[in-house]
Amino acid sequence: MSHTAHIPSHRKPRRGASKLALRAGVAGGVLSTLAVAGAAGPATAAEPVTETIELPTLTTGLSVQVAESAAATQLAAAQYELQAEQDAAAAKAAKQAKKDLAEAKRKAEAKKKAEAERKAAEERASRTSARTTLAAATSDVAAPASGSVATVISFLKAQVGDAYVMGATGPNAWDCSSLVQAAFRQVGVDLPRVSQDQSTVGTEVSLSSLQVGDILYWGGKGSAYHTGVYIGNGQYLDAANPSKGVVIQDLSGYPASGAVRVL
Repeated sequence: MSHTAHIPSHRKPRRGASKLALRAGVAGGVLSTLAVAGAAGPATAAEPVTETIELPTLTTGLSVQVAESAAATQLAAAQYELQAEQDAAAAKAAKQAKKDLAEAKRKAEAKKKAEAERKAAEERASRTSARTTLAAATSDVAAPASGSVATVISFLKAQVGDAYVMGATGPNAWDCSSLVQAAFRQVGVDLPRVSQDQSTVGTEVSLSSLQVGDILYWGGKGSAYHTGVYIGNGQYLDAANPSKGVVIQDLSGYPASGAVRVL
């Protein structure tokens, strides 16, 4: 045995024959492929291959889905169109309703105005008639022969121009009832102090039968708020108010509510 037999060799192990053969085969295959590609190259470039791609055939389920989608689209379009028509109709109806309401209000206002004018005309006619009747009934009334009435009227006319002061009793300022009381005191007739009580004394007379010296009152009998004295020819004398004082006025301009006679 050699003395080096036990030392392992440092050479690379030889590759197996099978591996070498495999590599040679692979290389050969590659070269063959390249050769074929090179030979086929000019032919391919000269005559391009045209391929026909066939689209897949729609299945029954897909056809149904497409049809349903189209139907849904058509339904949605119809709904949108219907909604648009309904909105237009509603807008038109609202516009017409607004127009009708305005017309109704205009007619109601016109009717109300006409009614107010009619009532005002009736009231004017009624006042005119009443004044005409009153003037006709009193214009020719003469003062009675009694000297007491003449004394009362004379006293009242002497106070024309005096001031009106609420609660005053003369001699240069009066209120309505104190002037009437003072005038009748001149002939010995003692009247109550206030208008309410003066409207209840003596004998009640109608306004169409007035005589000079009758006491006129305004307001209810027993609740009158003003008094004066009729002096003939459709006129009366009273302590009217702070702005007028003691004056002579036409009864037609401020018709009394009633009258009483004490002389």
